[in-house]
Amino acid sequence: MNGPNTNRRTFLRASCGLLASSGLACRALAGRRPPVTDPRATDGDALQQPDWKERLTITVGPGKADLVGANDRVIQAAVDYVTRLGGGTVRVLPGTYTLRNAVFLPSGIRLVGSGPESVLTKIASRTVPLADDSDWYDQEITLQDAAGFRVGDGVVLRAKDPHTGGPTVIKRTLVARNGNRFKLDDGLRKNLWLSGKPTCAALFPLLTSARTSDVQIENITLDGNKTHNDLLDGNYAGCIFLQDCNRYTMRDVEARNYHGDGISFQVCHDVVVQHCHCHHNTNLGIHPGSGSQRPLILDNESDHNSIGLFWCWGVKYGLAEHNTFDTNSSYGISIGHCDTDNVMRNNDVINSGKVGILFRDAAQGRDFWPNRNLVEANRIVNSGGNEGIAIDITGKPHAVRIARNELRETRGPAQRVAIRIGPDAGKVELIDNTMRGFAKPVIDLR
Repeated sequence: MNGPNTNRRTFLRASCGLLASSGLACRALAGRRPPVTDPRATDGDALQQPDWKERLTITVGPGKADLVGANDRVIQAAVDYVTRLGGGTVRVLPGTYTLRNAVFLPSGIRLVGSGPESVLTKIASRTVPLADDSDWYDQEITLQDAAGFRVGDGVVLRAKDPHTGGPTVIKRTLVARNGNRFKLDDGLRKNLWLSGKPTCAALFPLLTSARTSDVQIENITLDGNKTHNDLLDGNYAGCIFLQDCNRYTMRDVEARNYHGDGISFQVCHDVVVQHCHCHHNTNLGIHPGSGSQRPLILDNESDHNSIGLFWCWGVKYGLAEHNTFDTNSSYGISIGHCDTDNVMRNNDVINSGKVGILFRDAAQGRDFWPNRNLVEANRIVNSGGNEGIAIDITGKPHAVRIARNELRETRGPAQRVAIRIGPDAGKVELIDNTMRGFAKPVIDLR
């Protein structure tokens, strides 16, 4: 018998089905529309615009420029001004710019430097304890010693969570003060109690953004001043750190000397990293972060980091091609938890400290492994120590293809292995690979 509840359930099922299919339907119908041959600037239409030959360009620099200065404030002022007028280019003229806070990038701009002559760096970090408790609803902190901290500074607040014992990490800007007491740009939303030994440190990414899109960063040098800064990992910072952003392009960027990552982007889609050089960073050179879809990692150099390229959790449909990963202390490339349907093709993976390409094991779940990935036509040379491995497949990945790669050892065979397949791995295809100089070309433990 059909009653009101039955009819409601039927309606909800039908509604959910319509919502799920609406995106597909819109894409399918888009091709049936007449082509736009003469677009006009129409209010509210972000999809179709004329190809404007000129947009606003603002220059910043320590000397002759539209905005004169050599710090984060002058770059931020230029970025904000260009954004207010609908987007354009901020051109960073030659000089060294010492930042006390990150430059926050809005949507629709282009930030362009002068290559190695435009250097963004940061102040030395200083870490001090908090002097008073702050609750999760507060928007202020009190420092034991505020020497060296200024209004406008970017800071990271860290503590042990009083409820779980886990780490608390909060990024904020100091916006007002009375002595050692500072107001923050946003509420804490987490408890910073003295029992958790909370601290405040002058740590921040050099360039950052959250929930923005359609940005280009080009031809600029970013130096993290690693020697004088504490560690802040790539889930929070880097020379470039992006969170929940879409359609960013980073081209001809040098990201170096950060006590953390070079370039890190978390839950960001359709990101392009091309012709960049990420080197001498403490952790990861290039870090496509959790949930990022369709990244393109093309023609880059990533060397003297801990890991050259780190596919984080759930990175899918990405392409890493024509890159060089050289002298990274742990792994040239690391791929793991739910990283599926990616292609690593025609890269040079050289002198990796432990393993050339690592398929990481994952936490236990129904199917958390890096499945359906293709490793093709790469050159993997001199991986690890005496027991080094060029390609190590651990955990339970399946539908992995290792095809037409050149794996070489020039230091003597020792106990070195070209390809090791762990005991729990699923289907792994080895197709026309060349392996020279190893004690054992393949160890298959299945």
